[in-house]
Amino acid sequence: MTKKEVLQWLQDNKDERGIRAAERTGVKSFGLGMTKLKALAKKIGKDHALALELWDEAYYDTRILATLIADPAVITRNELEKWIMNQDAWMISYSIGSNLLPHVPFLIELSEDWAQSPNNHLRRCGYLGIVAICKANTVLPDEYFEPYLEIIEKNLQAEENFVKDAMNTALMAIGSHSKWLNSRALVIAEKIGKVEVDYGDNSCVAPDALKHLTSEKVSEKFAEKMF
Repeated sequence: MTKKEVLQWLQDNKDERGIRAAERTGVKSFGLGMTKLKALAKKIGKDHALALELWDEAYYDTRILATLIADPAVITRNELEKWIMNQDAWMISYSIGSNLLPHVPFLIELSEDWAQSPNNHLRRCGYLGIVAICKANTVLPDEYFEPYLEIIEKNLQAEENFVKDAMNTALMAIGSHSKWLNSRALVIAEKIGKVEVDYGDNSCVAPDALKHLTSEKVSEKFAEKMF
């Protein structure tokens, strides 16, 4: 599909209720939900040139689509940083974190740098990158994640709203990586206590890290690794 065809599809399928909800937060949008955008992205397939064009249209929908169809094998660090620093909807960061970061060849380098950035958007994605590393990397030793646990324990409750959310997600991911890290993360989750995140005009609430880390699913994962 061309950019013109995508924009026409978005116009033909726009959702007035979604548009009004986006307008309340100052975001330009065709009002479409993630399910429809993912279906369109699947139809388009990977098309990096089109992704760059759609990002520049500056609609929530076109930018989510860009994160879905961009090619992680060819996207550059500069492109990623431009996207992350130039966006106005928190869900875009999470789409980058789930759809692109896990697959870029320089994930570890990016995550280490961004987690220390003074820029809230980059720092948020740095911790989403740590989540991706936890899920994909089985070579790094447990000690690699220890400094992140220390920072999370010290800084989480005072962090920017969505950096706080990303740190909370990273705490759960690190604590699900190994039995030893689970014990460390549990102590930290207890010290931190309840995490409050403002997700705007919706029913989202921050996940309970302590509940996740003591869940049957996580416990069974470590039991399986012993055999």
